[in-house]
Amino acid sequence: MQTLDQLENLDQLRNALKQRHMVPGWEKQSRPLFTPEMHSEYEPGHWSYAQVHAAMRSAGRLIDTELAERRNAIMVNPRTGHDVETLNTLICAYQSILPGEKARSHRHATHAMRVILDAKGAYSVVNGHKHPMETGDIVLTPGGSWHGHGHEGEAQAHWFDCLDLPLTRRLETVFFEEHPLGFEPIANTSPQSPYRFPWAQTQEQLKSASSHPHWGPTIALEAQGMPTITIQVHRWAQGWSGRPYRHTANALHVVLQGHGQTQVGDRLFDWEFGDTIAIPAWQRVQHRASAQAVVVSLSDENLQRWTQLYRHQALD
Repeated sequence: MQTLDQLENLDQLRNALKQRHMVPGWEKQSRPLFTPEMHSEYEPGHWSYAQVHAAMRSAGRLIDTELAERRNAIMVNPRTGHDVETLNTLICAYQSILPGEKARSHRHATHAMRVILDAKGAYSVVNGHKHPMETGDIVLTPGGSWHGHGHEGEAQAHWFDCLDLPLTRRLETVFFEEHPLGFEPIANTSPQSPYRFPWAQTQEQLKSASSHPHWGPTIALEAQGMPTITIQVHRWAQGWSGRPYRHTANALHVVLQGHGQTQVGDRLFDWEFGDTIAIPAWQRVQHRASAQAVVVSLSDENLQRWTQLYRHQALD
């Protein structure tokens, strides 16, 4: 074989580089390394809670207590080729638990949180702290925390889950561990918890929330120990219409109250209580409320701000 400094033509050089797992940077690549603007490989999506709620009632009959922690329906991005991801860095699902059930404790590297859609008597145990999971609550399970849940109420409970699992898969930092005792021992019980934002508290904060031209009166919930999931709550009065915008964050919107419309690119989604809207990065977005609404927004905005990659653009 000729030495690398004696190659006679570009074909020989190209082949020599290929044998060493390299490609010539001076030639056009099948997938450009740089583009004038970012382009998401994900599509907008809309999931109807009314439909999923009915399916979860069937799941309550068909899935036994042994699988209580897995009675969920994962929202997969509509674009072909994605296995379980909802957006590039986030995955979400609807989950349900029956009265009397207890889900075994576990922990994982992935950060996770819940928006409780319909529950009375359900609870969560995070790092030994037992606290309620009631309708409207937002509950956190930071990565590495032991957590489990149960239900001491009388009616089937339902909530929305969000995890940064796609991100941890890409970073190849996925870990999962079952609790050695099956159920984590409860060290204390209190409605006050660093892992819970009660619905009443959120409503009170929204009364004095500062308004934003694109997403209306908004509060940010500080999820300590969870820098990859940004949590914001918006309150939109009947008839409110936000200015269109686009930003680099991947965002999920969960409806806690009201109904309205969100346009993402050329798609128009009519939403109501419990629905989920998936908004890929750098899509034109505009929200409108047909009735007074409360919407929870989950995104990777803070992570992008930390890396100094976040961009926001107002549109006409």
